[in-house]
Amino acid sequence: MNTSATEPPTSASPALRWLEDHGDALYAYALQRVRNPDAAEDLVQETLLAGLAGLERFGGQSAERTWLMGILKHKLIDHLRKSIRQRPLSELDVDVTSEFFTEHGHWKVSGPAWEGRPESAIENQEFRQALDRCLAKLPARLAQLFWLREAEDVGTEQLCQELGITPTNVWTMLHRARLGLRRCLNENWFESGDK
Repeated sequence: MNTSATEPPTSASPALRWLEDHGDALYAYALQRVRNPDAAEDLVQETLLAGLAGLERFGGQSAERTWLMGILKHKLIDHLRKSIRQRPLSELDVDVTSEFFTEHGHWKVSGPAWEGRPESAIENQEFRQALDRCLAKLPARLAQLFWLREAEDVGTEQLCQELGITPTNVWTMLHRARLGLRRCLNENWFESGDK
């Protein structure tokens, strides 16, 4: 039997096959959320190892990639939990409140006007790129928490349980993330005329 050196052996571990079939997608997903290539690689490795450990529980009720992405999401939450616990919340300070609010808590200026439905903006490639650039400017933990809550639709209660923080911490961090994104999007999307 003649086999090519480039073909994997038929008895290859599922992890090698998963890495070849889904590795790029898993890595891209992790990198977009943690913005650190080494951490993204580690998360993919942890995901594949967890997949191997839980292979007998898989059952094939979903596509392999969907199952692996679910594992990766849990690994991302674990990663975020560790990073939040390693440094105090005060280090997350992104003081943009004085930029937008008066000393009495009122808005200094109203927000920019959206053209069309704001929900449809995420489908706009240029807006998505501007949002990604703005997320990259936020502290990593704020960006990760924002993405989990808003894009992945992870509920506040689950975030509190998974991250070991209070609802007040979650809402404070989300508030800071939203204000930082607002400032950045004002400068890089609304005022640039890209909308």
